[in-house]
Amino acid sequence: MLGKMRKAGAGRIKSYHSNLVFGVLPVIFMLAGLGLAGCGRVSQQVLPVANEDVMWSVKNNKRNERVVSIVDFDHVLDGYEPAKKEYNFYFTYKTVHPWWDAVWLGMEDAVKQYEQRGVAINYEYLAPNGASAKDQTRRLADAAAREFDVIGVDVADVDVVTPVINELAANGHKVMTFSSSDASKEDGCNRIAYVGNTHNYEDGAKLTETLCKKLGYTGKVAILVGTMGAPCHEERALGAQDVIGRYPDMEIAEIAYDEDSVEKSYALAQEFLKKYDDLSGIICCNMSNPVGAARAVIEAGRNEEVVIVGMDHDQEALGYLRDGTIYALGVQDCYSIGFDTVQVAVKIADGYLPGELYPEKTEEITTIIYRDSAAALLQTLYGVND
Repeated sequence: MLGKMRKAGAGRIKSYHSNLVFGVLPVIFMLAGLGLAGCGRVSQQVLPVANEDVMWSVKNNKRNERVVSIVDFDHVLDGYEPAKKEYNFYFTYKTVHPWWDAVWLGMEDAVKQYEQRGVAINYEYLAPNGASAKDQTRRLADAAAREFDVIGVDVADVDVVTPVINELAANGHKVMTFSSSDASKEDGCNRIAYVGNTHNYEDGAKLTETLCKKLGYTGKVAILVGTMGAPCHEERALGAQDVIGRYPDMEIAEIAYDEDSVEKSYALAQEFLKKYDDLSGIICCNMSNPVGAARAVIEAGRNEEVVIVGMDHDQEALGYLRDGTIYALGVQDCYSIGFDTVQVAVKIADGYLPGELYPEKTEEITTIIYRDSAAALLQTLYGVND
């Protein structure tokens, strides 16, 4: 079970733990430094663009120039009026990790805005300490035995979890997927809708293309995947492999699974560096392994020769990006994922189907960032100014 349970405002129940990636101190920083509007939203942040291929317009951008909005804190509930005054949701995800803490913050903001409209959202947000599809199926079964308006799951393994979702749906439970990993209709899954990253393959391919260009389309690389069977990790790894396959002078030395663990990715990266004197790059498919890979190449004194690309906004990883050890990171807008998940869950609970008030898949953005965006993102998310 994740952390501890506590009550907060209007009878809401949520999981709580202390390793929030945007955590208590960063949230205080954001609210104090950016200003919290009366409707419970934080100003959207603009970060310097390092890649002209990745561009987003910003509402308050008075200069007509290309900018990047990497994490969008400017969220307001849409005009939908909930049918009830109280909802009960259950959300479970792959593993306790700072990535999902950031999703939680978006959820919290949505819940607070519903409170201001007189609607109470009671929810549980739970995960195991290590990724486990078996554990996830147990949690889903436990949730099914209780009274929830909607059950949400970030799928740990499509093959293992899909039959459980289908059984819940057949028994009348409303099930959605969210966050980073979907089990889609194409997978034979009868979940109602998905909110999150719909382009993991493309993220892996784009990061790898960035690495290949940096290496001059020649060299030997290794891939750290993450959790075996997790759709987001597997799809990114597949995108990476397909890109490497396009270039005759590029080679994949090895592919390894680190189970979303910094320590395991560090140990695996150490092994790569010992086995392959000519290793030119490491492709990292989750938020943990860029940290482990960076630690290993620094320790080996090879941070000038091994190019690392990876995923997301871990504070240590952003520090390595700023310092040049990591070359590029694909940062997902976790905050938006959380906020939109709650909005879609309310509509699902009220009986609406995809295509009526929400899409079957709500797509959230990923932005590839480079060294010259790292300091701004560190300041925005963590209050780091050095």
